[in-house]
Amino acid sequence: MALLSFLDREKSVAHPGYSRWLVPPAALAIHLCIGQVYAFSVFKIPLTQLLGVTKSTPEDWKQTQIAWVFSLAIVMLGLSAAAFGKWLEGAGPRRAMLASAVCFALGFYIAYLGVVTHHLWLIYFGYGFIGGIGLGLGYISPVSTLIKWFPDRPGLATGMAIMGFGGGAMIGSPLAIKLMSFFHSSSDVGVGKTFLVMGTLYFLFMMFGVFAVRVAPKDWKPEGWTPPAKPQAMITSHNVEVNTAFGTMQFWLLWVVLCTNVTAGIGILEQASPMIQELFKGTIGPVAAGGFVGLLSLFNMGGRFFWSSVSDFIGRKTTYFIFFALGAALYFLLPQTGAHHLNSVTFFVTTSAVLLSMYGGGFATIPAYLRDMFGAYHVSAIHGRLLTAWSVAGVMGPVLVNYMREYQLAHGSDKAGAYQTVLHVMAGLLLVGFAANMMVRPVAEKYWLPEGDRNLQARDNQKVEAGRAVQWQGSR
Repeated sequence: MALLSFLDREKSVAHPGYSRWLVPPAALAIHLCIGQVYAFSVFKIPLTQLLGVTKSTPEDWKQTQIAWVFSLAIVMLGLSAAAFGKWLEGAGPRRAMLASAVCFALGFYIAYLGVVTHHLWLIYFGYGFIGGIGLGLGYISPVSTLIKWFPDRPGLATGMAIMGFGGGAMIGSPLAIKLMSFFHSSSDVGVGKTFLVMGTLYFLFMMFGVFAVRVAPKDWKPEGWTPPAKPQAMITSHNVEVNTAFGTMQFWLLWVVLCTNVTAGIGILEQASPMIQELFKGTIGPVAAGGFVGLLSLFNMGGRFFWSSVSDFIGRKTTYFIFFALGAALYFLLPQTGAHHLNSVTFFVTTSAVLLSMYGGGFATIPAYLRDMFGAYHVSAIHGRLLTAWSVAGVMGPVLVNYMREYQLAHGSDKAGAYQTVLHVMAGLLLVGFAANMMVRPVAEKYWLPEGDRNLQARDNQKVEAGRAVQWQGSR
């Protein structure tokens, strides 16, 4: 019971003198682990050779079947974030982070059983369903805590954590490759044992986040900082309850903003390697294409920190204005960089890198945008529900790219030309997001919680003080 009580929100309140800069590493410990999902593609070929070992046999699974594991994980990320977001606000970050670590590790363990028994449904259930729940809980667990520690720089705060999710593949991919190589034998591709080891390593690393995270004390403010007497027009000083926020026009406009930005970004990510090889056939080979994918991962990660930090100075709405206006123009121009037109690899790579930085930046900036609109009280719960947009985009993006490309090829287009229509559709999607962002206005007063923040603070303070009183009496 003592161990379980350690997870209570009241027990995680920081003591005087605690540095807020110790909280981002705790968040990073979670996000760097769950960001491994972006490296799932390294398992695709080994999972199609479990029986043949050196090559696929007719009884082995197909890549099209394996691809749904990733999609299911992303769908469950959004759904679990939406389902458990409000619970997280009351339970606190420690309990949510532990639940994330357990689910994420358990997903690997169940996937191991799917490998050794050759039952694909166990991999769907383990890595996709259970592991996906771990993704959702881990993704949103530090958001509210960080925003309350950094009221002066909410964009910087969320960017520091969420950039870890973008960089998770940079750790997960080489780790998985080295482990599969170590466990590989004449009768085993090594993927099953790799699942076991990675599940254990990630669980242990995520526990650092569980023990390290702290909640800001009541009425805490950074030294020397005072809230502006008159907040900016697009930043509220009031709070909106999650169920109320769910019914506002602002929530659904921001849902469209996130969905369109993610769908377009996945259009580059999902086809990055074959796209550059087909647009520059004979010039770019598999090795160079692999380097291109690695570069995109760097910009995906760096963009999360850069753009969310910039948004603290120019505003969230302006930041998304840049994402959509510049993004639409770049998606329209991207196919023109190929061998049939400008034939500029440098222009193609530079353009793609900028687009991926804005893709990552969209993820990191949206929590601060939600805080501006709805206040900090239920920001994790609201963010969780908004992440259903990611669930939709995680399926819609790859489906749009793959099916539209196949349609173009079936109707006589060459491989390079097939991308032109696909990328122009992505540009059109960003224009939809542009319109939604331009329609965002401050939340009307009728949606605010009564008496502003005072009732909420009093209620939270009573819970904390009651918890401390119980702890003091128990130690006597």
